[in-house]
Amino acid sequence: MFDFQKLDVYQKAKEFNKDITKTLAFKTFDRVTNDQLRRASFSIMLNIAEGSSRFSKKDRRNFLVVARGSAFECAAILEYLYEINELNQAIFTKYFDFLEEISKMLFSLIRRLDDD
Repeated sequence: MFDFQKLDVYQKAKEFNKDITKTLAFKTFDRVTNDQLRRASFSIMLNIAEGSSRFSKKDRRNFLVVARGSAFECAAILEYLYEINELNQAIFTKYFDFLEEISKMLFSLIRRLDDD
């Protein structure tokens, strides 16, 4: 087992990515939005994984910051889709809450690396 697989935030990010992938299979947003949401959701997971492989705290921190930025990007895309009536309230809230939790978990890990 790799170190990143032991992280709760990685498991949450992977679950979020799988849910988004399923949603995108059933919803047809415009091609650019589809692609951007898929990439941003995947980026959260991948940057957590890649950051765990780094030896310096500074490098690990940078990857976690990028992962958190991708979570914010997903939140912005979902908010846009909700506001143009492409997502209903329940789906929007589910994903937004998911992202908020991931963001808080990443923030906590980032702060821990700053304190060490």
